[in-house]
Amino acid sequence: MRFPPRAARIGAAAAVLSALLVGGTVSATPAGAAATAVGDICYSDLPSQAHDTLDLIEQGGPFPYEQDGTVFQNREGILPSRSTGYYHEYTVITPGSSTRGARRIVTGEQYQEDYYTADHYASFDLVDHGC
Repeated sequence: MRFPPRAARIGAAAAVLSALLVGGTVSATPAGAAATAVGDICYSDLPSQAHDTLDLIEQGGPFPYEQDGTVFQNREGILPSRSTGYYHEYTVITPGSSTRGARRIVTGEQYQEDYYTADHYASFDLVDHGC
């Protein structure tokens, strides 16, 4: 299984940070398209298991489930529309669950473009690694 290198994922995060610092706005969708329902969450507010998953992603594994690192299709259309293969998903362990549970980290190709979902893709929060 091939995982996208995180070090090469810097462009979009830099653009977002730049726009926010100068008081601009950031739009991930073309004009006239439906807005995405993506919130944000501070890295420090993530459950400890999400920190573990992000550490494993950074290290390139090994991952606890064979599905980890597979392409996330974005069928729900909540995340910004990108080409197939742009997003990858990883399990965030849920204590006490006998299955993979509902929690995931979905990564984009840009550096620190990590989305957290606690409800199996019904909603996403972009992880803010700066807080």
